Amino acid sequence: MAALINFIVGYVASFIGLIPPGLLNMTAAKIGVKQGVKPAVLFSLGVSLIVCVQTYIGLAFARYLDRNPEIIDLLQKVGLGIFLALTAYFFLVAKDSRRELPAGVKRSKTNRFFYGVLLGALNLLPIPYWVYVSITVSSFGWFYFDAYLVSLAVLGAGLGTFSMLMIYTYFFHKKLPVGAFSFNVNYLLGSITALVSILTMIKIWQQI
Repeated sequence: MAALINFIVGYVASFIGLIPPGLLNMTAAKIGVKQGVKPAVLFSLGVSLIVCVQTYIGLAFARYLDRNPEIIDLLQKVGLGIFLALTAYFFLVAKDSRRELPAGVKRSKTNRFFYGVLLGALNLLPIPYWVYVSITVSSFGWFYFDAYLVSLAVLGAGLGTFSMLMIYTYFFHKKLPVGAFSFNVNYLLGSITALVSILTMIKIWQQI
């Protein structure tokens, strides 16, 4: 029963966490619209692989933080620095996502997988997200930190991530024309990270 509970928590938490539009699901949708479903599937597999690794790291942190709560304040400040850096990247450094490849340049479907791995690695949100979720849920007796049970939660997180990315991919692929993503998606992503940065700063300020 404990194994099933951990798997369900892993799946549901990752699935719900990707419902709001963000870096990963909007990129999967964009690839699905502009390049087709297969490249989007490869991208989603790359993301899901990294999410599994990040979930494991987050759960390892959660187990440690459960015994050392004073470290949580430090992690908030580190997270703020990461979000500010991502905001600067999306607004100032990242290339315009509206640019198409020049004529004659072949798109590599295999690169979509590694692109998913890269973006998944840049998106560090799953680590603090899983720290919070696992500690909260375990306080109700609905999550267990045993090594075998944690591996099931990691598997569930990967499958939940892939499921939601596929929902975004198929929905936008069926409902939107190829030119629907005519805006620079990097500005949207930068706005999201900027909002998270502001909320984090407010939370840190309230604790001073």
